[in-house]
Amino acid sequence: MTTKIEGPVWTKETDGYEEERLGFQRLAPHQPERIVGATTPQDVRSAVRYALKHGLKVAARASGHGHTRPLDGGLLITTGRLDAVTVDPENQTAWIQAGATWKQVIDATTPHGLAPLSGSFPGVGAIPYTLGGGLGLMARRFGFAADHVRRIEIVTPDGELRNAEEDPDLFWALRGGGGNFGIVTGLEIDLFPVTTLYGGSLYYDLNQAPGVLDTWREWTRTVPDEVTSAVAVLVFPDIPPVPEPLRGKHVAQLQLSVLGAGQELVQTLRELGKPLLDTVGELPYTESGRIFAEPERPDAYRSHNVLLNTLDAEALATIPKLAGPSAEAMCVIGIRHLGGALAQPPAIPNAVSHRDAAYSLTVLSPGKRDVTARHQRILEPWTDHVIGRFLNFSFAPLDQEETRAAFDPPTYERLTKLKTHYDPHHLLQPNHPVTGQQ
Repeated sequence: MTTKIEGPVWTKETDGYEEERLGFQRLAPHQPERIVGATTPQDVRSAVRYALKHGLKVAARASGHGHTRPLDGGLLITTGRLDAVTVDPENQTAWIQAGATWKQVIDATTPHGLAPLSGSFPGVGAIPYTLGGGLGLMARRFGFAADHVRRIEIVTPDGELRNAEEDPDLFWALRGGGGNFGIVTGLEIDLFPVTTLYGGSLYYDLNQAPGVLDTWREWTRTVPDEVTSAVAVLVFPDIPPVPEPLRGKHVAQLQLSVLGAGQELVQTLRELGKPLLDTVGELPYTESGRIFAEPERPDAYRSHNVLLNTLDAEALATIPKLAGPSAEAMCVIGIRHLGGALAQPPAIPNAVSHRDAAYSLTVLSPGKRDVTARHQRILEPWTDHVIGRFLNFSFAPLDQEETRAAFDPPTYERLTKLKTHYDPHHLLQPNHPVTGQQ
C-alpha cells in the first residue's frame, strides 16, 4: 500500500492479521485482502482513497458487537485505535472518535457529573450505536441517541473528510440511516446532568412466577417517562460463570433503569414474590452496565428484531414455551418498552423511523448454527402487531425488504436516493444496505 498511512496495515500474510480481523461478533468473520488500523481521520481518508483507486470494497469495524455482513476481499478499516473522548462540561457535550466505546465515554464524562445516552452494554462502539438510532438506558426520558448529535466528521466514499452538518441531507441521513454514507471518524453528542440511576435486574423463575411477563406488561402502561425497562427471557446454562441461583433455571430478567427515586415504582414488580436474584438499587452511572448484565465475552450469534404497536397478551404467553427448555436451540428473548421521548420528533429531523412503536422484541441465539427458522417461529405470533424493525438489534444479513421495514416509506426512498448520490459505485459495505446491494 503506497498511500501514506500512519497506523498499522495487514495483509493475509502479515502477523496479527487474524486477531485484527476479528471483533466481538465471531460469526462469519471478515476476510479482507487488506486491513488498515486507523489512528487518525486522515488514515481513514487515505484508506478510502486507496480502495477507490483500486476498486476495492470497504467495510469499517469499530468496537462492540460488530458486523452482520462479512467482507470477502476488499479493505477493512478498524477504528479501535481512534478512540479519544473530549468533554466540554460548560456546554454539556462530548466529542467522541470512531473507535470509542460507551465505557470510555462514560469514564470521561462522569467526573463532570454528566452522562451520555449510552446503551445497555458499555463495550458497544458509541458511534455505530448512535448512527443506527441508539436505544439507551434513559431513552424514554431523552429519546434516541441520534436525536442528540450536534456535529459529525465523516470520510465520504469519494475520499473526502467532511463536516456532515454543513450538508443537511447527509446530516439527516447519518442519524438513523446507519453506515451507508461514509465512515464516521468523530461526532459531538449532548450530555445530561445524571450521576446515578435506580436500577438493576429482578430475576424470576418462570416456573415459580408464571405471571411475571404479564405483570411487567401491565406495569409498563403505568410508569412515567423516567422509567426505561426491558425483560429478557432465557434458560441460563448450568455452568460456573453463571451466578449459582440462576444456573439451569428458566428465567425472566426484569431490567430496570429509573431516573430519580424508584423504590415505590418497582414495588409492584417485587410483589411477584421472592426473586432468584435481586440487583436493583441506586448505582453510579459508571456501573450502569450492571442493569442488563450482558455477557462480555466475544461470541458468534444471530438475532432478529421487530417493532410492535402493542404487547399482545396471547402472543406474550407463547414466549416461555417457544424459547424455553424444550427449544432445540438456545434463544434469548428481549422485549424493551418504548414510547415517552422516543415517540417525539427531534429538534433537527433525522432518519429514525417508527417512533410510534410501543415495544421492541428481539430474539437472539448464540452459536454458529442457522436458527433463522426457529426465530421466525418465535416471531410468528406477533405478525399482526409488527410495524417495522430496529436495525441495531438485527444481527443477521437482511434482504432489501427487511431493511426497508426499518424505515417509513418516504424516509427509505430518500435514503436510497442519497445512497446513490454519495456512494454511486457501492464502495461501502455497511451492515444493512438501504438499497439491498449485496
